[in-house]
Amino acid sequence: MGGTVPRGATGIVARVTIDSDPIPVTLRWAARLLRGEAVAVALIAGWLVWADLTATTTDLPSALLVTAFAIGAAAALWALGGALARRRAGARAPAIVLQLILLPIGWFMIQGGLGWLGVPLMALGLGVTGLLVSTPTNRALGFE
Repeated sequence: MGGTVPRGATGIVARVTIDSDPIPVTLRWAARLLRGEAVAVALIAGWLVWADLTATTTDLPSALLVTAFAIGAAAALWALGGALARRRAGARAPAIVLQLILLPIGWFMIQGGLGWLGVPLMALGLGVTGLLVSTPTNRALGFE
């Protein structure tokens, strides 16, 4: 038949491989840790909801505000982890800010006698911040 192209073994159209760079390990772990933090804060928010519903005496507006803050923080951490996994450069700065907030929280926990929890929180905040400003993460997000 004139004008026809012989069909190859894979079909009419040859397979095309899109060469997308894999997500670097540093960015992948930063996103995983942010999502892990989101789960932890969501569990705390769930406990706060339970405490709000079962408390006998409470300052209801303050209790609801703290609970809403925890729910919002969990949602923000989850969204930032997902955005970073999709290489959205705009998610890096808010994620760093949330990680740096762990430093004063950890410090006050240490001052209050909860060093067993404050020190790991501070280490987590510094560790995730380090992952977010590392060279492979910068390259993946287009900062270099």
